[in-house]
Amino acid sequence: MSSYNAPFEIHVHGQVLLRADVSFDQLQEALKPLWKYAGARSLADGAASAYEEEPGIKYDAQEHLLQMCWTVRGDEDFRQSLDEMCMSLNELAEQGAAIEVTFYDTDFDEDEDEQGAESRDDFVMLFVGPTPAAIMQVQRDLLVQDVVNMMERHFDGAELGGVVAEIDKLFSQRFDALVNSLEIGKPPRGPGGPGGGHGGGGGRRPRHLH
Repeated sequence: MSSYNAPFEIHVHGQVLLRADVSFDQLQEALKPLWKYAGARSLADGAASAYEEEPGIKYDAQEHLLQMCWTVRGDEDFRQSLDEMCMSLNELAEQGAAIEVTFYDTDFDEDEDEQGAESRDDFVMLFVGPTPAAIMQVQRDLLVQDVVNMMERHFDGAELGGVVAEIDKLFSQRFDALVNSLEIGKPPRGPGGPGGGHGGGGGRRPRHLH
């Protein structure tokens, strides 16, 4: 499939702190689903984004930090590459991290929006980490941030301690259930699990600005 005819521009955005003993070769292998999908023969060859103004895939060896702001043209089958990448990054991550993936419908005309037509845009939040607990910690922090930001329009931040405590209780229950299940090595099924999930609509998401 020619990249010029691809139905989506897919933007991958996030940063992952890696263990200090991770080598470049290990990282290159973990990210192989991405650069191979882009038609590259190595990470160095495939690290550049489809857009020159985006940093692409960067690895700071001194800080042990993987940074991704990378766009590739593709189709729905890219989701499989994302799943494979996340499984590999779990093995290399020092702590939990979130990765945002946005699918932009290349065939959608902005003028169609005014006529009530809907784009096929989609947004996926993925989570990686060395343990289920590390992944859940990132999920919890993001949820607390979202809920507090929304509720601070109506309440003072100091009044929201009870809300945060209830969120913590929910995640504690989920973690206890995970530990007690036979699925301890696997993320829970469904959109709320550590393996990732789909975000709601509300119009087209703006591209990251740099």
